[in-house]
Amino acid sequence: MNKQTFRYTGHASSVIYRLIDLLILAAVFVVGVKLYDVTLNSKYALLLCAYLVCYSYLAESVQLYRSWRVGRFSRMLALLALVHTLAFLLVLAALFVFKQSEAFSRAVLVGWFVGSICTLVLWRCCAKMVKTVQRRRGLAMQKVAIIGATDSGFNLFREISNHPELGFECIGFFDDRAVERLPQGVQSHLCGGFNQAVELARSGELVKLYICLPMLAEQRVAQMITELGDTTVDVLLVPDFLMKNLMHGRIGNVGDVDTISVFESPGFGIQNFYKRSFDLAFSFTVLVAISPLLLCIALAVKLTSKGPVLFKQDRYGLDGRRIGVYKFRSMRTMDNGGKVVQATRNDSRITPVGAFLRRTSLDELPQFFNVLMGEMSVVGPRPHAVAHNEEYRKQVAFYMLRHKMRPGITGWAQINGWRGETDTLEKMEMRVKFDLDYIRNWSLLFDIKIILNTLIKGFVNKNAY
Repeated sequence: MNKQTFRYTGHASSVIYRLIDLLILAAVFVVGVKLYDVTLNSKYALLLCAYLVCYSYLAESVQLYRSWRVGRFSRMLALLALVHTLAFLLVLAALFVFKQSEAFSRAVLVGWFVGSICTLVLWRCCAKMVKTVQRRRGLAMQKVAIIGATDSGFNLFREISNHPELGFECIGFFDDRAVERLPQGVQSHLCGGFNQAVELARSGELVKLYICLPMLAEQRVAQMITELGDTTVDVLLVPDFLMKNLMHGRIGNVGDVDTISVFESPGFGIQNFYKRSFDLAFSFTVLVAISPLLLCIALAVKLTSKGPVLFKQDRYGLDGRRIGVYKFRSMRTMDNGGKVVQATRNDSRITPVGAFLRRTSLDELPQFFNVLMGEMSVVGPRPHAVAHNEEYRKQVAFYMLRHKMRPGITGWAQINGWRGETDTLEKMEMRVKFDLDYIRNWSLLFDIKIILNTLIKGFVNKNAY
């Protein structure tokens, strides 16, 4: 895989939005208490904390902090008002249920509610104005391209060009037809054929590719989707007629132009929030509980063979970004180059302690630190060595889509027996099949089911050498 550029700044921006919102809500609350000359005691502090927790969960539930560069600002403000109002009403309901409402000033609560929503809306309007100016100057732009110089493609191009505040920079069209067959006005924006688009996607130059071909060209579209499955670019279909009632794909829009997602990470909004919250809580609890075991394993590795206790191997993480995955060293060699030989039965490189660690999967335990750092998840597609990725992405269809979700310590494929050495192509195909099935059907309950199955039957496996 060619070196990827860091494409997404939305995560950092959403964190800033969350922090500013919470600061505004807390600041307006404190100001209201001071203005009405009320003592800021522990009950008021507890009320504020309860509200902030309630607000945060509701905000994630409606994806308030997702990127709005392809949404509508007015809808974001409506969701903001809805979340603030619901959180406020839930807190009031709790006060009445526990008969604590008399302990609080009604003037403070009403003033806080009105003042908070006004301040939140005001700062978002200011932020939007700043972003609009930035994007009109060409800053914080995402590079996108259009496959198919069709009417729907030209409408999309015009929408992006006329609305720089969306934050997209469309580099042009990719079409395999002869120039003379293309509509007038498109030729000057032609960047090449479909193969050139695939190469740009593989190199990380593009964030999104919009396929604007007629739905009748399903074979050609299917071929394109298959080839783009070897990249980590977001692929979206732009239908040439309204398809909201015909397809189950997630519908999005760029201005007034509808799009249908084909390849996008399933982890966004409340889903990503719940999964990440679960990962943090679970991994921290496990690390605290097994800390004596980790110390014993570290001593056993250090005392029985020469070399470091931990082995850090390069793998591909979310969106194909390279990460370093930690394991207890189980071999005398530490392969991490362009060619990595998989462990086999009776492999001479494996130490006696390492053989036990690998059979019981105890060598994987340090990866909980990768989870805490946000590089991995407790459950997800297992990360493969870089050399194995480069080998199998050319042989297994949609192999690279495994990277649309954070890699996991355990996974759906592993508990179904597809772990260990992949000495045949069929074994890798089955592993990828289960990985993609997991990504398509992810839920928090699915993660818990996989963890429970791992505890029951996933640690010791006959295929783990």
